[in-house]
Parts: sequence; C-alpha cells; structure tokens
Amino acid sequence: MTNLIHPAERLLSELDGFSVEIDAARQRADIILNRPPFNIISMPQRDQLRVVFEALDADPRVRVIVLRALGEHFSSGGDIKGFLEATPEHVSKLAWNIAAPARCSKPVIAANRGFCFGVGFEISLACDFRIATETTRYALPEQKLGQIPGSGGSARLQKMVGIGRTKDIVMRSRRILGKQAYDWGVAVECVADDQLEAATDALVAELVEFSPLAQRTAKKLLNDTEDAPLSTSIELEGHCYSRLRSSEDFREGVEAFHGKRKPTFVGK
Repeated sequence: MTNLIHPAERLLSELDGFSVEIDAARQRADIILNRPPFNIISMPQRDQLRVVFEALDADPRVRVIVLRALGEHFSSGGDIKGFLEATPEHVSKLAWNIAAPARCSKPVIAANRGFCFGVGFEISLACDFRIATETTRYALPEQKLGQIPGSGGSARLQKMVGIGRTKDIVMRSRRILGKQAYDWGVAVECVADDQLEAATDALVAELVEFSPLAQRTAKKLLNDTEDAPLSTSIELEGHCYSRLRSSEDFREGVEAFHGKRKPTFVGK
C-alpha cells in the first residue's frame, strides 16, 4: 500500500507565528498568537490555524479552546504583502480558514486586548465568545487599502450589530472601543486590561462544568438556525431537545438536581 501523507502533517510541522498549549487538567487548549509586536497573521498561518482548530476539536483532552495573544495587541491584521503574492485559489480559501472556530464543535473564546484589526477581528468574530478590555480597538480597515473584508468580517458583524453600524465600521474604517463592543453585544465582557486573563480563566471554568454533549448541540443548533425562519428554528430546536432527553448527561443532570448535588457530565 502506498504511504499517504496528509497536507495537515506538513502544516503542523512548524507553526508560523503562534503556539498551542494544552492543559488537560483544566480541559483547556490555548492557541497563542506570538509574532511581536503586532501579531500579524501570515498567509501560511491561516492554513495552520484551521488545521489546529480541527485537531483540537478531535482531542478528547480539550473541552474549551482559547484564542489569545502575547503582548499588548491581539493582532493588527494580516500580512498585506502576502495578499499580493497569494494565488487566487489561496485567497478564495481565506474565509474558510478563518471560519474554523465557528465550525469547531467546542466552545471557543477570543481574549482581545489592544489592536484587533482586520483578520484579527474576523477570526475573533468567528469565535463563540469575545472578551475585550479597556484597551481593545476593533476595526475592519480594509477600505484604506482599496479593499473590503475578505474573511467573513462584514458578514458576521452585520448579523451581530445590524447593517447601519456595520456600514459605519466597514465603510469608514472606524475603530470601535472595547466598551462600545460590549454595549453592542459584540463582546460578552469588557474588563480592565490587567483582568483579561482572570476573566478568560473564569469563563473557561464555567463552560467546562456543563455537559459537553449539550454544549455541542447548542452551538450547532444556533449556528445552523442563524439564517433560518423562526418556525424552522423552533422545529430544529425541538428535535435537538428530544435527542438530548435520552442522553446520559440529561439523566445525570436531573438526578443531580433532585439530589441537590453537583452533576458529573461525561458527554454521552
């Protein structure tokens, strides 16, 4: 038999501009952007980030994934020169790569401080939760380059804040403060800059207490019904609810509730 080599093997051989840490005791994985001072995201890095999210999604040690960065800025965006050098085929995959956090079945948290521009903002928007700080600046500044967001940024943002606010951000390349992002529902928290790690740790600790099966089901249901009519969404919710009623986790949750004890979920 011919030995097959998956492209992912080459992609993961040497990570470009970021690292991955797994804390099995806390059932947590961290994807850490590390290309100081602005953590610019290169073209190869986008492919690698996708594969890493896919690998962590399949890793039984991991319940929650955190996307964060070293230094004072999350990311100032992509490698501008890389856009001119990339082939049309590669560019066409940008949105698919950056959507990896949304496709991942596990909860994904983006911890944002400082600049969170361009693809840095877009990949954060693809996460389930965003925690901002008082120093966070969100922006989609592609208009300044004669371009538009190309990795799902304007589309995801419009779903969250509406067409008027999205036009204001995209067409004027406006920077939105962390507090404003929280007020608009883009971020779930806005904390002092030195409290970002503590707030992230607290959210991870909260999420791992829930049933992994129920969380996977909730995430997929919400993603799948985002554009669906209300009647379709309610129908799908009912089917998911019905399936979960026969799960071991649901039985454990009910028994723990009546026994006035903390449930122990196993994800089945």
